[in-house]
Amino acid sequence: MIRQVVRSAIRSATTVLTDAGVPSPRVDAELLAAHVLGVDRGRLAFTPFFTKSEYERFIELVDERQRRHPLQYLTGTAAMGDIDVTVGPGVFIPRPETELVFAWALGYLEMCGVHPPTVVDLCTGSGALALAVANARPDAVVHAVEVDPDAIRWAERNAAKRTEAGDTAVILHRDDATDQGLLADLTGQVDLVMSNPPYVPSGSEVTVEVSNYEPRQAVFAGEDGLDVIRPIIKNAERLLRPGGGFVVEHDDSNGAATVALLEESQSFRDVTQHADLAGKPRFVSAIKTFGGRL
Repeated sequence: MIRQVVRSAIRSATTVLTDAGVPSPRVDAELLAAHVLGVDRGRLAFTPFFTKSEYERFIELVDERQRRHPLQYLTGTAAMGDIDVTVGPGVFIPRPETELVFAWALGYLEMCGVHPPTVVDLCTGSGALALAVANARPDAVVHAVEVDPDAIRWAERNAAKRTEAGDTAVILHRDDATDQGLLADLTGQVDLVMSNPPYVPSGSEVTVEVSNYEPRQAVFAGEDGLDVIRPIIKNAERLLRPGGGFVVEHDDSNGAATVALLEESQSFRDVTQHADLAGKPRFVSAIKTFGGRL
């Protein structure tokens, strides 16, 4: 059996990825090694050798990452809350920033005390946010909306996997989150609307991974990045019951504009801007007023 030392292979891969401009070369090399070996990253020290076939696969993945294929497309998974979802070409990769949206959503559901709560996730993509809520709140009735046919296939795959794992099934809708007739039968009955929609202004500079590999329709949203957020706010206004919660992620350049849209609607109170872990404006939360329009 031909074996390759894992530590030296990771060191060499780190150099290759550094030269390619990968932002976190050592971490990515370790995650790729852990993926090939089928272990957690923290267990790499206890798995000192690759077999020949494992090493060859590791080199193939490092080569792909060198060409800036997204790490999550190579490993096939992305995390949200306490679950992992399957991702690949054709679907937006969940970001760590959305964990903060997820945390706010859970906190709101706990605070509002509704059992079972009705939750709507607009622009669900891979289904990560909706499925993480369903995992954390088995009593919730979660509706997830996605219009893109490629993305919803990933969402269906992830939903089936989570149902098999014992989670409450999420109700998937292949529909346009900006359609003002969306989920008409839920008008005024929803406890929480959440969304991580496309929100990057069309002229923005993005990473090679985003520009070359992720679906543009899941990233960009018009000149100011608000082309999807505007109609989503109107749908949230209609769907939510009085006292219902709304949370939406946005580009760090349009936080103030998102706050302004919610305040101008006159249907929300407690409109609050939240920062991400880097201190940048990242999402806005609000509560539906008791006197708001439907």
